[in-house]
Amino acid sequence: MGWDHVSSGDLFREVRESGTELGLLVKSYYDKGALVPDDVTIQMILDRLAQPDCANGVLLDGFPRTLAQGQALDAALKQQGHRVDKAVYLRVGEQELLRRLSGRWLCRNCGAPYHTVTAPPKQAGVCDRCGGELYQRPDDTEETARNRLKVYFDSTVPLIGYYQQQGALVEVNGEQDVDTVRQAMMAVLGKAA
Repeated sequence: MGWDHVSSGDLFREVRESGTELGLLVKSYYDKGALVPDDVTIQMILDRLAQPDCANGVLLDGFPRTLAQGQALDAALKQQGHRVDKAVYLRVGEQELLRRLSGRWLCRNCGAPYHTVTAPPKQAGVCDRCGGELYQRPDDTEETARNRLKVYFDSTVPLIGYYQQQGALVEVNGEQDVDTVRQAMMAVLGKAA
C-alpha cells in the first residue's frame, strides 16, 4: 500500500539493545511486562513518524496502547493536517492471546522466530535455519504474558471506545488463520488508502 510499517515493539527492541540509559530504562519495563511510560513511548513514535519514509502514511503496530498515547498522537497529527484513518482492532480472546504470547522463541544467531504450537522447530531448542540455540525473551514467558494482558485490559481497552467514537474503529476477528486475518486487514485498510 506504500506505507511504512512502524512497530513500537521493534523501536523498543532497538533502544533496549543500544545499551543507552534510555535502553536500560525500557528494558526494565519490558522485563516486568509493564508498559513503557507514555511520554517516552510518544516521543519515540513521533520522532519516527517525522522521518521522510513516513510521509505517505504509516501502519502503526503496537501504538497507541493507552488513551493518553492516542490523544497525543491525534494532537500531533492534527497539527500536521492529518488524522488516524482506521484503527484496526484484532479481536482475540484472552486464552488465545496467552497461548500466542507465551509460545514465542527466537534463534540467538539469526533471529528466526518460532512458536511452540504454530511454528515449532524440527528439533526442540535448535534453529532449523542455522542450528543456533533457541531462547525465549523475558517478555515472552507465561508469567510476563499474563501481566501484559492485565496491563492491556487496564490500559488499552479504553482506546476501543475512543476510536469508535471517532468512527475510525474497524474490528477484525484475529482468531482466524493467518491468511484470513491478513486478507481481512488488507480489505479494511484498502478502504482507507
